[in-house]
Amino acid sequence: MAVQEARRYGEHTTACADCAPCGRTGHRRAVAAFLARRDELAAGHGVPAAVAHSPVAARQWVSDELAQSARAVTAHGREAGLAWLDLVRRGGLRAVWGAVLVLLLGQALTAVDSGWTGARTAGLCTALVLAALLGAAAHVHRVRGGLLAPLIGEDNRLSTTRAVAAAWLLFLSFSLLFLAVRFPALRPPAATGTTTTTATAFDLSRAAGLLTALALVAAVTVTARLVVTAGIAAGRLQKVRADRPRAADLLCDDSGRACLADVQYLLVSGAVLALAAVGLAHDPARLPGVPWSLVLLLGVSAVWHLAAKCTEGVRPTIHSVVRSREAGDLDAPIRTGDDIEIRGRGFVPPGAGAPDPLTRLVVRIGPVHAHVPLVPVPGGFANPTDTALTVPLPADVEPGRVEVSVVTAAGVETNRVTIDVVD
Repeated sequence: MAVQEARRYGEHTTACADCAPCGRTGHRRAVAAFLARRDELAAGHGVPAAVAHSPVAARQWVSDELAQSARAVTAHGREAGLAWLDLVRRGGLRAVWGAVLVLLLGQALTAVDSGWTGARTAGLCTALVLAALLGAAAHVHRVRGGLLAPLIGEDNRLSTTRAVAAAWLLFLSFSLLFLAVRFPALRPPAATGTTTTTATAFDLSRAAGLLTALALVAAVTVTARLVVTAGIAAGRLQKVRADRPRAADLLCDDSGRACLADVQYLLVSGAVLALAAVGLAHDPARLPGVPWSLVLLLGVSAVWHLAAKCTEGVRPTIHSVVRSREAGDLDAPIRTGDDIEIRGRGFVPPGAGAPDPLTRLVVRIGPVHAHVPLVPVPGGFANPTDTALTVPLPADVEPGRVEVSVVTAAGVETNRVTIDVVD
């Protein structure tokens, strides 16, 4: 009943996919319906009498029922993700123009004693220009979340390296536009001393630390992308697409656990960037200087982050294949119709613990492709797991020596192990 209610409600959410509240509510109802159905089947209720007499048929029916419900949850999740991106786009624009308003109010309050200066005018004009440019960019990428679009990776998750690089690029753009507005006479002026002032504002010896920091974060962004691409090509790194980006992606790995390398890189980069912004506010007549000690600290943080990226991931591997033995069964060789247990590692890649990716797990047994059945237990699934899979040996498998391999939800195939099937 819960699944049917979620499907009926899904007709409404599909009709108004742009409605963020309906999308989120539909997704929550679909998830609640799936969890209720999983726990019901785990308790042994709801199985039709036509298949209840056969454990194999009942297990297959339960697996198919959960797979169908999982697809409904995924469909609702995509709708909620689209609504969420539209909500983020609007929120990003409000945040940008809100920041401009806060800057204006802050300048107006601090100008009560010292008076309005040219630096305040330049700062406000720069903020307005950047806000207009960011608004135009958000409109162009409105389908992918507006300002969030450049920060989303190919796996539909927020990228820590891209976020850090974007923050540094935005700060450098603000600094250059601010100085350009404040010193518009970049061409040689008439004996006013502006040339000397402009040269001092863009002095390389002072701005070398800032440029080095920007080069570091840019190099980390490019190198991290190359490392991930090489890991995927080698089959060592498995990437499963997420339903939607989340703010936690900046601090966590694909499985949702906090990643120390990402946390320290984000904190160190943010701290150095904040100090650079304080330097610009303290001396708005020239580019802020970043001390070489902070540049070195940022370099150490970047190396740590890249080293963690290089060691990330594990290639899915089969260690052994054995006959699955029920309590009370006699020891025997593998025969057609028996359950086999595949032991190894990396069968469920990070981010693939949701029900829908689990349904895409396939075992290749000779020429036959067998989908791994979902075995529900209260609060989760007993099969499949990251280190063990249990699958029935199909009747189409001929007796003899047969090769077995696993294809994960990320599309990566493991090594092949040969087993003997007797008649």
